[in-house]
Amino acid sequence: MTTQPPAGDPTATEAWSVLTDLARSLSTTTIRDLSEGNSERPAMLTREAAGIHADFSRQRVTADVMNSLLSLADERGVLAWRDRMLSGEHINITENRAVLHAALRAPVGVPLEVDGQDVASDVHDVLDRMSAFADAVRSGAWLGATGERIAAVVNIGIGGSDLGPAMAYQALRHDSDRDITFRFVSNVDPTDISEAVRDLDPATTLFIVASKTFTTLETMTNAQTARSWLVAALGEAAVSRHFVAVSTNAEKVSAFGIDTANMFGFWDWVGGRYSMDSAIGLSTMIAIGSTGFRDLLAGFHAMDTHFATAAPQNNVPLIMGLIAVWNRNFLGIETTAVLPYSQYLSRFPAYLQQLTMESNGKSVRLDGAPVTYETGAIFWGEPGTNGQHSFYQLLHQGTSTVSSDVIVVARSDNPVGDMQPMLVANALAQASVLALGRTAAEVAADGTPDALVPHKVMPGNRPVSLLMVERLDAFTLGALVALYEHSVFVQGAIWGIDSFDQWGVELGKKVAMGILGELTGSAPASFDASTDHSIALYRSLA
Repeated sequence: MTTQPPAGDPTATEAWSVLTDLARSLSTTTIRDLSEGNSERPAMLTREAAGIHADFSRQRVTADVMNSLLSLADERGVLAWRDRMLSGEHINITENRAVLHAALRAPVGVPLEVDGQDVASDVHDVLDRMSAFADAVRSGAWLGATGERIAAVVNIGIGGSDLGPAMAYQALRHDSDRDITFRFVSNVDPTDISEAVRDLDPATTLFIVASKTFTTLETMTNAQTARSWLVAALGEAAVSRHFVAVSTNAEKVSAFGIDTANMFGFWDWVGGRYSMDSAIGLSTMIAIGSTGFRDLLAGFHAMDTHFATAAPQNNVPLIMGLIAVWNRNFLGIETTAVLPYSQYLSRFPAYLQQLTMESNGKSVRLDGAPVTYETGAIFWGEPGTNGQHSFYQLLHQGTSTVSSDVIVVARSDNPVGDMQPMLVANALAQASVLALGRTAAEVAADGTPDALVPHKVMPGNRPVSLLMVERLDAFTLGALVALYEHSVFVQGAIWGIDSFDQWGVELGKKVAMGILGELTGSAPASFDASTDHSIALYRSLA
């Protein structure tokens, strides 16, 4: 069943008009102005959900701004749209699909029926099968074709079928099985698969091929390459002991040589970028165990519950999403840097690139009208302190204002001397300087020569959200990912766009297939002049 989207143009709402006036009135007011002499501001603008402490006091917001943003959410029907999503209505309008990633992490006993199907039962059936398989691999009960236990797992996927598992493995590596090597292959560049298997033993390697249709070009090209590598060493009969599938296409999975008993499915109401807690997370479950994976799901569910039930003024994903709208549409900030002060979260910025930019990189409303306002911001980033010696110069003194999400883990799993306090000190210092800056008077007071003073001034007024957690465990990672998922949802609902389709990635794939036919000679064709020129150049160099 389809359902009505947030209606019309958000710029026509009363709250949008009020926010426009507030942004104008605050044009000369800085974060420093809002913070000085206001010791209660941090407490007033800090919220907690599922163990995540979100401090928005370094954002360029006032009480009036926050109240008006909540009014905007009310006028746009964000919470009603949320409830429709969580109940299984088809809020993915362009594909006429439900959006039910929250169902992937609902505990046993929480019923949910969609289009006449018992979704909750389906989810837990797959989870139970995943658990049995993961436990067998970890315990050594699952053996390769030569009778040896698995020592390496290679996940082959792309997009959400790679970014989620790769990010989760890196994030939870401290709690992973160190007797098993994990690799992730996504790029159709032959170097990716070649380097992934170069030092592995076929007899002890398990491949997970993650493709819902089992037709994704990059994934299946890499899977066939991996299959050839295995068969060359162990023969055709070994395929069924060294390959499993995350797919719904039993015919193609079987034709590949995989036993469909080792095929783990998911559903069209799960978008790829929202799928790391589905069967796509099989490699994660093998790495951290079925109990650890269920802890991950519990963290997701805790944030889902908070988003579904917390009062708007205390609802962290709602507030986070609304502040993102404020920064994008009213302060004119085009980009957000994700700065995790945790090496384990080194892949988190890349994960959020897809989650946010594929979801909200849209220029057409749900009703088919072109948008007349800005939508999704550009997300990017790098772990601190590496980023400090790379791009922070632009963050601090560049001509473009960048908002930042600084993520801090209080307790390290690898304590060494004062290194963790040093890391946290850097995170807090950068958050402070980005937001508050450093004036010419302050620079001069340090004894800086007059000629150097202007070069050392930090303008500040760069908005920062600081997210702090106690420890980066599976529960916390699940909650953190769900926080961003729901923030993205809030933004999309305000803008009246479909956050769950991705038509923009399809055309390039189609054109690529045509060019491939020309490059290989299988289907000669002619293209635009620039492409034809590039094809000729490639042929001269290849």
